[in-house]
Formats: sequence, C-alpha cells, structure tokens
Amino acid sequence: MTDIVDELKWRGLFAQSTDEDALRKALADGPVTFYCGFDPTAASLHVGHLVQVLTVRRLQQAGHRPLALVGGATGQIGDPRPTAERTLNDPETVANWVARLRAQIEPFLSFEGPNAATMVNNLDWTAEMSAIEFLRDIGKHFRVSKMLAKDSVARRLESDQGISYTEFSYQLLQGMDFLELYRRYGCTLQQGGSDQWGNLTAGLDLIHRLEPHANVHALATPLMVKADGTKFGKSESGAVWLDPEMTTPYAFYQFWLNVDDRDISPYMRILSFKSRTELEELERLTEERPQARTAQRALAEELTTLVHGAEQCTAVMAASRALFGQGELAELDEATLGAALSELPHATVAELGSVVDLFTEVGLSPSKSAARRTVREGGAYVNNVKVTDEDAVPAREELLHGRWLVVRRGKKNLAAIEVAAG
Repeated sequence: MTDIVDELKWRGLFAQSTDEDALRKALADGPVTFYCGFDPTAASLHVGHLVQVLTVRRLQQAGHRPLALVGGATGQIGDPRPTAERTLNDPETVANWVARLRAQIEPFLSFEGPNAATMVNNLDWTAEMSAIEFLRDIGKHFRVSKMLAKDSVARRLESDQGISYTEFSYQLLQGMDFLELYRRYGCTLQQGGSDQWGNLTAGLDLIHRLEPHANVHALATPLMVKADGTKFGKSESGAVWLDPEMTTPYAFYQFWLNVDDRDISPYMRILSFKSRTELEELERLTEERPQARTAQRALAEELTTLVHGAEQCTAVMAASRALFGQGELAELDEATLGAALSELPHATVAELGSVVDLFTEVGLSPSKSAARRTVREGGAYVNNVKVTDEDAVPAREELLHGRWLVVRRGKKNLAAIEVAAG
C-alpha cells in the first residue's frame, strides 16, 4: 500500500470525500474494492473520461481492487443534463456501445494478481427486476426532498424544459449499483467526478439504510476546465474521442501538443504517471522556455502511447515533425499522412496548377501577387522543398501516395492540396 490520498491531493485529484480520515485509514489498511461507472451514451469515451479511467488505474497501482462498471442499464436513461432531456437510445445500440467502452477501458487495467480488475454491467442486476420490485426494494428508501435538492435536478426544475421522471430516477439506479456491488464484491468505495456527488452520496445513503454496519466511502475528483473557461476535452472540431475512427491518433496527439501553457501543469499532474520530480522539472522548463512546449510534447507522447499504443505514437510524432520540415514526408504511411493532413486547411483540385495558384486556392496567400511575393522572399515550400520559381508547377510524381501535396508558407503556415482521382 502507498499513501494514495496524499498522492491524489498533490496531483489535484481530490475534490471531496464523505470522511477523509476514515477513507485515508481504509485505503492505508487496504486493499479496498472500489468502483467507477461509465455510461455508454456515445460510441466512445472522450478525453474528459481519462480523468476517471486513469484515476482507477492509479488506485489499482496503489494496491486496490477496481470494478469498472459500464452501465448497460443506466446508459439507456442517462444522467440528467443541465438544460435538456437526453435522446434515449435503443437497447441494441446501448449494448454495442457497452462492448466498445469496455474494450477501451480494459487496456488501462490489470486483470491478474491479487487486486485484479473486474468489468461489470449494471444491466446484470436490473434487467430481470420488475417495476414493483424496484419501487418496493429501492424507491422506498429514497426521500423526494433530498432528490430534489440535487443540483442537476434543481436546475432542470427551474428551467422551461423541466425534468422527466425517467431522468429524475437516474440517481436511484446509480444508488442501487453501489448497493449491489457492495453485496456482490464487498465494494466499499465509489469514485467519480465532482459533478456526480449527488449520485455518489445516494448510493451511500441507500447502503446505510439497508446495511447499517457497512463502512462505505465516496471520493470525487475535480472537473477539469481550461484556463479560458471553456470545457476541457473540446477542440475546434468538437469532442476529442479515444476511438481512433472518431478522433485520429494524430489529432489526439495535437490536442495535447496545443494545450495552453496555463493549463499544462495541472493537466500533467492529473493525467501523467511521471514522478513528482519529473513533473516539477517539466513545469520548470515550461516556465523558463514556454515556446519549446517541452511539457506539452511529453504529455502528448505519454497519453498517445497509453491510448493508441507506442507504434501509433511513433508514427504521429514522425508526421508532426515531417510536416514542419524535420522529417521525410514520403516515409509516412498513407493512413498517418491522411490523418495529419485532415487537420490542416485543404483544397481539392482537378489538376495541378502553379504553386502561386495552389497557395491562393488553399488560402495560404490572399492573392496571386501575395503568393508570388512569398516565393520571391523564399518562404514558399512544397513537400518541404523550397520553391524559387514563381511559375513552377509541381509534377504529378511529387504527389505523396499519388494524392497529396503539403504546401507551406514560412515556418508554420501549412495546408494540404489533394488532387481528385481520375
């Protein structure tokens, strides 16, 4: 056992708990069986979920036994949103998403040894339960006044949309999960985000009513936000997903590479498995030479390797370097290059025109005269080769994988040209 509470606090992963002293003692005496739930309300987890997934991993590495719950039952309802009702997905869709999320979570955990992880699904104990059983055995122990006081419920009640009984009942289902996991696995700790505090304590209250001698706990991690106040986990193109088909490994890597200097220190502490000494050194380097983005590169490499594997990480790092003239574009495989170019401004042309025309077409230069001036001043590049002739026309043999050109103005302004097939 390690003093995991102090570690979580140093990393900014300890928002609140029901009784810190009791939790600290339980974890020190451990091992503790704990659980964290993930609802399949989409086909993939996104980077916001990494806080919980990696905290589960951290607790397991400290010697505790994780139960990773993917909610086949709660995923059919969804936790109440602050402003509007969720769209309810059919059971077949939810079942498919359960399988996908399980496959994403499993690589982060160990399923061997004395504190081996277990994957669980709350549909296993709700599917055969009748409405009468649910109301008698679970609903009887909840007080409406307390349920109404939950923040997400209170906000919805004050809105024009109101809240349906379906979403209002979500906290009963999550409370029942904790009770069931306590009875089946001896689970005594539920971990989740601070926005879930009402649901976490609902489970504690239910267990205390039905199992009065149980010693159970809740631990909430803070919600991550950006320094500019926007939601963590969003890029210009939307949510950053863990599924490589929904967010390419290259885009995933770039998301972390582009983290604001004001955010990188807390993000590293929360998400990295580097030691305190290593993280403090990266923080120092960021303060001294922020333009080098040393910490961002370290976090991007670590998380891309964790989520997508070392081979994919090596490929996207090579692509990132090659786009800016620090590697051979021709050596990049088609899938990696295509993913990288999809993140750039791009234009599709039927035939290759002059470099001046291409710069204008893709928006690297506002006019042909500006593009000619860029060439004269030595700032125009095609596939990382400097262009010196204002009338130069790239040859088809220069197309990468027979499709693309990478055009660059100066050191940092990149775009992609694709020649349409046929």
